[in-house]
Formats: sequence, structure tokens, C-alpha cells
Amino acid sequence: MNSALFFMLGAFVVSCVCGFIFIPLIMNFCQRNNLYDIPNSRKEHHNPVPRLGGICFLPSSLLAFIIALSVFDRVTGKEQIVIGVWTCMFCISLLLIYGVGLVDDIVSVSPRTKFIVQIVAASLIPLSGLYINNLYGFMGIHELPYWVGVLLTVFIFVFIDNAINLIDGIDGLAGSLSLIAFGGFLYCFAKEGLWVYCIMIAGLMGVLVSYLYFNIWGKAEKNRKIFMGDSGSLSLGFILAFLLVKYSMDNPNVMPYRKDCLLLSYTLLVVPVFDVVRVIFKRLKLRKPLFHADKNHVHHKLMRAGLSQRGALNVIIVLALFFVAFNYLLADYIRITYIALIDVLLYTLFHLVVNRFIRFAGEK
Repeated sequence: MNSALFFMLGAFVVSCVCGFIFIPLIMNFCQRNNLYDIPNSRKEHHNPVPRLGGICFLPSSLLAFIIALSVFDRVTGKEQIVIGVWTCMFCISLLLIYGVGLVDDIVSVSPRTKFIVQIVAASLIPLSGLYINNLYGFMGIHELPYWVGVLLTVFIFVFIDNAINLIDGIDGLAGSLSLIAFGGFLYCFAKEGLWVYCIMIAGLMGVLVSYLYFNIWGKAEKNRKIFMGDSGSLSLGFILAFLLVKYSMDNPNVMPYRKDCLLLSYTLLVVPVFDVVRVIFKRLKLRKPLFHADKNHVHHKLMRAGLSQRGALNVIIVLALFFVAFNYLLADYIRITYIALIDVLLYTLFHLVVNRFIRFAGEK
């Protein structure tokens, strides 16, 4: 375990350093080629900002993963990873998501096209044998038939992928929520001794730290600020969905039965997932297209209540950490169905309080 921790730290450092090297190069490339996210009435920034920061996420984390795992193999004297069908399918699917995000960042892709690619990419995962096969008592349901598990898995991939993409509306938000989720999954996989996944996650966390430095504290007027773009947010969402499905699948050949695995996985993504559900209901209520962009996300509401971007970011981070701590403490005492219901009630209460502040701000 001590050696595994060392290599996780190594992957984190290598990936972080790669981010600090690659991101300034990407910003200079965007400046030369005029590749900017232009401000408009729907966006919160006021200066053109390069939008290709997510390009470096996969290369940086992959390089760190390969280096750390290669040395890890030599130290332990055995091969830590075996290339199987689902591994190949995951790589192909992730490249599809990364590719459509990159194309969208450069020349724009319609939401429907991205949605179709997401479905195709997500469908490859259960076809390789990796899918949600147990709900661990949620709504009284345990084992799932294969076809139900496949459909649910595809839905989860597409839903989480879009949740991370849609919540990427203010500086640091998608990156910070992803960093929290990756940290939680790192803990979950470390508990099971699955060090290969831990090293991969540590590499992703490293490049996210370097990205957040430029995204939050960089100055747009000095060309030192960058957005992750769809290549980043879609890739992060897809990887997080993969980790959720991998950790939640009941497979005794890999991990022993854990009644709380689905709860812990879902908990790490409560805020972006609940936000998308609320926005979808809002759009349906107003009879607006589901793909129609608006300013009804949680960060928009907090800013209408009088908070700055940084203030809204801090509140949402605290909210996400609260749900992680709250659900983790209740996991051994309350059934998953009741915890999920309590989460919905608490999230609804949070929005009712925010609505009160919005009305108060409008009266001033």
C-alpha cells in the first residue's frame, strides 16, 4: 500500500506539471488562431477567453498514468493491468467523447449530434460486460435483468456526461466538482485495493489542479485565463460515469459485495445531477426545448441572489462537500432509498432559501 501511495502521488505530480507546461502553450495557440469563447448575454465572463483547456486533460493524465504504472510494474514485479474487452471499449468510447468535444470547441457541433455520439459511446460500455447490475435495495430493487442494466447504464453515462458539461458555467465550478468526485472515487477504490484505478484518478486530479489555477486566478486581459471547453467537460463527465458504474457493479471477481457502493458513488455527483434534473423540469414547465441553453442553473440563481462568481463557487463546493459527509455518515444506518429522499428534500430546501434571497435582492 505504501508503494501504491507513492506512485499515486507521482502520477498526480507528473500530470500537474504537464498541465502547467501545456496550458500556457494552448493559451498562446488560441491567441494566435483567435480561438476564444466570446462573451454574450448568457455567459458570465466579459472578456474573450481561450476555450481549449480540456485538450490537455487526457494527454497529461495518460502520460502520468503510463509512467507511474510502468515503474509500479517494475517495483512489484508483476503486470498491474490486463487489456480486456471493456478496457478497449472504454478507450474507444472516451476518444469518441473527447473528439466530439474538441470539434465542438473549434468549429461547433449541434447539441443533437453530441447527444447521438454520447449514446453511441455509452452503448459500447455495457456491450463489453460493464454495467449496473444491482441497485442494492434502492426502491426495494436489488439484482437487475441484463437488458434493464444495459439501458440504465447508457442513461447514467449520458446523463452524468451532460451534467458536468452543463454545470460548467462559472470559473472553477465543473473543475472543482470533478476534483471532489475524483477524490471520493480515489478513496473508494483505495479501500478495495484497486491501485490501477487510484493511479489513473490521481493523474486526472493533478491536471485538474493546474487547470483550476489558470481558470480561477488567471487574468483574461493578460491571456492567462482559460476554459476547459466541451473537450474537457465531456471527457470528465464520461470518466466520472465510468468510475460510478465500475465501482457500483456487483462483480465478486473484482470486489466483494458492498451494500453502500451505489450510494457512495451517487453521493459524489449529487450537485451536478440534481441541478440538471431541476433545470430539465424547469424547461418542461416553461415548454422550452431541453437543449435550449438558459440561466437557471444553481450558479446563476446564487448570483441573482447577490453573490459574486467566487461566492457562488464557494457555496456550491460547500454544498457538495456537505452531501458527501452527510450521506457517508448515514450510509450504515439508513436505507439508500430514504437517504436519496432526504437529499432531494434538503436540495429543495436549499433552493427555496436561495429563492427567498433572490426576491429580497429584487426588492432592494
